[in-house]
Amino acid sequence: MREKLYEVFKGFTGRIVLGKSHCGRPIDAFILGNQNDELTVMAGGFHGSEWLTILILIKFLNDLLKEGSESATCIIPCVNPDGTEIAISGANSSGKYKDLVEKISPNKTECWQANARGVDINHNFDANWENLRKMEIENNITGPAATRFGGKSPESELETKAICDFCRKFNVKKVFAFHSQGEVIYWNYGNKTPHESENLAKKLSDASGYELDFPEGLAVGGGFKDWFIEKFQRPGFTIEIGKGKNPLPLDSAEKIYNKIKKMLWHCID
Repeated sequence: MREKLYEVFKGFTGRIVLGKSHCGRPIDAFILGNQNDELTVMAGGFHGSEWLTILILIKFLNDLLKEGSESATCIIPCVNPDGTEIAISGANSSGKYKDLVEKISPNKTECWQANARGVDINHNFDANWENLRKMEIENNITGPAATRFGGKSPESELETKAICDFCRKFNVKKVFAFHSQGEVIYWNYGNKTPHESENLAKKLSDASGYELDFPEGLAVGGGFKDWFIEKFQRPGFTIEIGKGKNPLPLDSAEKIYNKIKKMLWHCID
């Protein structure tokens, strides 16, 4: 795996597979730039029903390829491919986990957020995980669920481990996790948040019209940007695209993209 990762960092664009989901689906990453540069990571598709984030990142990747960029960038369109398939196609797409998915969400999976094992990837990162788990239990989330179950331990899921391993192996300078919805930007996590994070967050807000905000309750901890800030003490951001009810409608993608396109370019400055 490591040799394959290095192969694509030679000044050209490449596709690599960071790992596979529990159903065996690849977790793809598309990389532009050189291995010696600091890398910006932009990732989406953490939650199954938030599949519009995948389309937005693929569209931005296409623009990067057409317009070019001097920045080393890694785009991971879909961290949770199993959850995405479940939300779009139903329990039949979850392989050996079909019975579990049907038990949790009988005949209704369009709002499914977790992976095929019923673990919410954005609750599975090792950032205040123990306290978040306590809050889940207090809210009667005690086992596999369509959303907000953080698993039995941090990084218990293949999808979580794949993106963490990538960040541990390479010189990642900042990360952006894309979710929907709310048109807000989260940039802060505890006392390890870098000083420059707030200035960049304000720049992103000015470019998009999205508000800066602070998560509360079950949205605090356990997420990708939280983990990255805590472990690396470098900037991490969660960007909630669009407004409405998940899944956001397909025909809203173009409007959302046009509103945040300038912000996306600022992400890789």
